[in-house]
This record gives sequence, structure tokens and C-alpha cells, in this order.
Amino acid sequence: MAFTAHFSPMPDPAELAPRWQALEAASDASFFLGWTWTGSWLESYDVRPDLLTVTDGDGRDAAFALIGRAMQPRLLGRCSSLSLNQSGDPAADRPFIEYNGLLALRGMEGEAAQAFHAALLRRTDWRALRLSGIAPGSPLLNLALRRAARLDRSPVYQVDLAAVRVAGGDYLSLLSANTRSQIRRAIKDHGGLPAVTAAQSAEEAARWLEEMRALNEGRQADNAWSDPAFRRFVAILVERGRTTGEVELLRFTDEGGAVGLLVNFIHRGQAMNYQSAFAALRSAKDKPGLLCHAAAVSHYADRGLALYSLLAGKDRYKQSLATREEALEWWQFERFSPHLEAEALLRRVLKRPASA
Repeated sequence: MAFTAHFSPMPDPAELAPRWQALEAASDASFFLGWTWTGSWLESYDVRPDLLTVTDGDGRDAAFALIGRAMQPRLLGRCSSLSLNQSGDPAADRPFIEYNGLLALRGMEGEAAQAFHAALLRRTDWRALRLSGIAPGSPLLNLALRRAARLDRSPVYQVDLAAVRVAGGDYLSLLSANTRSQIRRAIKDHGGLPAVTAAQSAEEAARWLEEMRALNEGRQADNAWSDPAFRRFVAILVERGRTTGEVELLRFTDEGGAVGLLVNFIHRGQAMNYQSAFAALRSAKDKPGLLCHAAAVSHYADRGLALYSLLAGKDRYKQSLATREEALEWWQFERFSPHLEAEALLRRVLKRPASA
């Protein structure tokens, strides 16, 4: 089947939504390529990416993507850059896409990627391409350009929920002795695993998200929850996904009150933890985060889901909770330009990687 691709100004999201959702229903795409995520991002940030449309021989939609355009800072100045399903503006890309790619017809991902590559090479207004959160081996990476650099590779730590069920629900038996000990101590201190409740209304979700903001305040220097645009994005995402069953806002409580809250995605038999907030420690050895994730594992194992994913990140706590892992990668492709050739030479002299 012959596929062709072209770029165009993005139409009004209300016009694009039914086409995007129809293609989503005929794809195996990740949650991050669905309209719940994409529509929430477009509604929350002042971004106007290009629309990539891939069509089949009869002119029917075969793949979509959003292509951001930006002059991004580089070692020797700014460079005209494209970003797949991102804007190229760090503030607007704060939601941090994972499992990125083309929203393509099921089984046609390779053909759609080839059409995308051909359209990219016809386009002359860029010198660098960013592909963030890409699965290793993706056909999108088969792009022959002057230079390709993998900027990062991050583990995605997961819990095999089928293994939890095989263990009779004893998730802790699958973990290391140290992690098992920490969680058991926290369970004892809290009088058992905390109760799990999902937000049932827009009003309840709004209250709980404000609680998450307050709990995260001051926890780290670059705190996404201090950004009004990011909070708006999460609020829209939760409300869209709550009504479709794709997003759960969970609150964990015991007799002492709130232990923590999680925003999780539910997609194709997987639960994926996207955001979290935990109460202050009640003792020197309290572990509210581990406790909430252990309760979430039990919650989703009982519902018959296949995996509980902690999404990309090299955090030690994610590794300690996991029973398996996969990986995602961040890539940068470059066309020839004297500017980038000079930069590449300077990086070799200074022994600085492309990610620096």
C-alpha cells in the first residue's frame, strides 16, 4: 500500500478530534498518542504545531503526528529544530511525553514511518529533529541523515501483575529483602495497606489535585506543580480521562488521614503512574510512597490488569518496586549544515556528548 505524507497548519482541535479518535481506534498506539493526552496538551498550552498527515492510496488517514517548530539553543547558537509530538519549548513540553511515535493504522507503523521520513527530507526549514521517549527499534529511528545521537536511555520499571496473582496476591514476596522489609514496616506503622479511593466527580478531583499541589510544594527546586499551565494540563487530563476510564486519580488513606495520591493512566491492560504526592513522614522510617504504590499494585492486580508501570525514570524507588523493566530512548538527528559541523568538531575537541 502506497502511503504519502504532508505537513499542514494544525486545524482547530475540535475539527481534528474526531479524525484523530477514529484513527486511534484503529491503531495500537500508546496512551500518549491518544486524544485524551493530545487534546489535553493542546488545550492547556499556547502551542500551534504542524500536523503531519499520512494517507493511503485512496486519500484516507493512515497516520497522524504533531510536529513542533522551534529555534532551540545549541552549543554554538540556535538551531532550527523539529520535535515529534512536542513543541520544542521546554515550558510547553513539561508534560514529558513517553512511548512516542506516529498514531498509525495497526500493522502499518513501518510504512507510515517511511512516508514521514520522505516528507521530512522534502522539507527544507529544519536542521535538527528531536524524537523523545521512543521505543528502541522503532522504525522512526531508521532515518538516514548526516548525524544521529542517542541523547538518553531511561529504564521503564514495571510490576508484572500476573506474577502477583500467581503469588496469591503476595506482591512483597517478589521484591528484594530490603524493600520487603521497608514496606512491611510501613504497613505495620499504618495499620495495614491504606484504603484506595478513586475520584468520582469533577469537584472531588479538583479538591484532590489541589491537595497534590500542596503536598508537592517545596519538595524540589524545579517543581512542575508550581507551574499553572502544568496544573491546568493535569486537571484537564484527569477530567477527560476520568469520564472515559483512561485516567484514575487515586487517594490513599488510613486512620491518620491521607497517605498519598496518584494520577494513573489505564490503557490496554496496563496501569501507568504519571504523577504522585505523598504526606509528610510520620516517623523516621515511614515510607508513604512505597506504601501507596504497594496498595496500587494490589488494587490493579485484583482488577486483572497485566502491568503496573512506573514510567520512565532512573529513580531508585522505581527500581526497588519493579519486577521487570523495558526502556525508552531520546534521539537527535541532524542534517548537514556548516553550523552543526562546527559544533560537532568542537564537541569532539572538548569531549562533550550531544546531550551536554
